[in-house]
Amino acid sequence: MSDRLSVLKTYKLYVGGKFPRSESGRVYEVTDSKDNWLANAPLSSRKDARDAVVAARKAFGGWSGATAYNRGQILYRVAEMLEGRREQFAAEVADAEGLSKAKAAAQVDAAIDRWVWYAGWSDKVAQIAGSANPVAGPYFNLSSPEPTGVVAVLAPQESSFLGLVSVIAPAIVTGNTAVVVTSEKAPLPALSLGEVLATSDLPGGVVNILSGRVNELGGPLAAHQDVNAIDLAGAAADAELVKALETAAADNLKRVLRPQAVGGAVDWTADPGTERMLAFLETKTVWHPMGV
Repeated sequence: MSDRLSVLKTYKLYVGGKFPRSESGRVYEVTDSKDNWLANAPLSSRKDARDAVVAARKAFGGWSGATAYNRGQILYRVAEMLEGRREQFAAEVADAEGLSKAKAAAQVDAAIDRWVWYAGWSDKVAQIAGSANPVAGPYFNLSSPEPTGVVAVLAPQESSFLGLVSVIAPAIVTGNTAVVVTSEKAPLPALSLGEVLATSDLPGGVVNILSGRVNELGGPLAAHQDVNAIDLAGAAADAELVKALETAAADNLKRVLRPQAVGGAVDWTADPGTERMLAFLETKTVWHPMGV
């Protein structure tokens, strides 16, 4: 009989390509669907949120300036690495959501497939979001999409991995950088995703992952003057919180993506369409004389 003690995993935040603990030193217990202890997750503070925004802003220039083809390659590399750790994520999703092994594996497979799907859009989204506009004059008039900037993403509460991927991938594939607040009750798949991102080709700061209380982190991110947009998917169950975050976001005219079903559940297995990509794009229109 072995007397060996297991080496328990210490989950950390993912900010700026590094793995800090919360600056406050706080943690909270994460349990499975039967209230069995799984791990202690960092309880992020407002200072952690501010640090994540700084990292996201620093990474924005390089990521938005990369070619769409290159961003697609990098996202596909992330999918390759997720495929290699499929069993780990299936186990974490099963614990987080109380699913059978088969159902959890199906959720992970769908999440990987969705990541690949968004990767494929990287050099194609301009074709549906841009255009050559007809004008009455000797001019070319061209509209093209550009990333909004730093996007705060409140990840879905009930879908710890498929929902998570469904809100991160569309935000970054078009050149935005993201500060992600994980599912409060089930943060472990998201924190493990940070390990995959760190060992892929994704530049540090493009995705920053914070675990903790949505009502504690959502407000500072919604009010932050250097955050350009916010996805409120993770606040869907609380209509009052959604309203408060929308009000805070209005102060610097942030783009706001409201939850698909405030107070209700979302089917994250459904066809995602292009809404989440287009929500975080600006349109630049250029006039140019013909023949010059």
